[in-house]
Amino acid sequence: MVTFQAAILGLVQGLTEFMPISSSAHLIIVPWLLGWNNPILDSLQFDVALHMGTLLAVVVYFAADWVRLVRAGVASLIERRIGNDPDRRLVWLLVIGCIPGAIAGVLGESAVEQLFHKPNVPIRDSAMIVMALIIAFLALLLLAAERLAEHIRRMDSISLRDALLIGVAQAFAIFPGVSRSGSTITAGLAVKLERDVAARFSFLLGAPIIAGAGLKSFWDIYKQVQGGAGFPQTEWILFAVGVLTAAISGFFCIRYLLRYLRQHSTDVFVYYRWALAVVIVLVALLRR
Repeated sequence: MVTFQAAILGLVQGLTEFMPISSSAHLIIVPWLLGWNNPILDSLQFDVALHMGTLLAVVVYFAADWVRLVRAGVASLIERRIGNDPDRRLVWLLVIGCIPGAIAGVLGESAVEQLFHKPNVPIRDSAMIVMALIIAFLALLLLAAERLAEHIRRMDSISLRDALLIGVAQAFAIFPGVSRSGSTITAGLAVKLERDVAARFSFLLGAPIIAGAGLKSFWDIYKQVQGGAGFPQTEWILFAVGVLTAAISGFFCIRYLLRYLRQHSTDVFVYYRWALAVVIVLVALLRR
């Protein structure tokens, strides 16, 4: 049963990481609604491991892009110039855009863990209501960005100012309910990027942050093992199942989401966020 739950959470992660609806929130909401109470699946480490699964999806889906960008980044370091190469320019925009999110992760991870990932401690209804309000508010911002801005700019038009703005938006994704892709796509739409371009930049920008968080999580597990606490084989199996399902579902989600955004608005995600927020508040109030 626990293995099945790990697979379901991996599927949820893969389907919600790239849509602007907050995967972290869904990884909290699903066990909360279904009454699942397993300290492994509720841990921040498992949450991060699932994000590593979707990181794998980003790496595989954009493999050609990553090879090109890495080569461009290395070349710019060796030659100490960016020049007119759009790939070199994009590499450094991504690096600069990651800085706010990295700072937020270092400073705020422990606070988020105390609220939503404390082992064997039920999540407070008040915390869930706050998360619902965040989900609803981000939907409003996404709707405003969709309605008030033209979406006419391509990837090569992204400026340093745009990258910083989108990077700051990503920093707020440390709060469950904000959504990394939701905040960055919203910021991208606000600076007039085309919808699929905003999503593509969002996915590329999120990869280094997810990788950093994953490395820290694995370091924490390593210290746990070194300290004699142990990490049973059953836990490794749960992590492996979750990562695999997140990677597979995430890959297909990227493919179809980019196609969808080339022809459709983000309205469906706005309405979904509002409906989800209402459900969370109602359940939280009824459980009191």
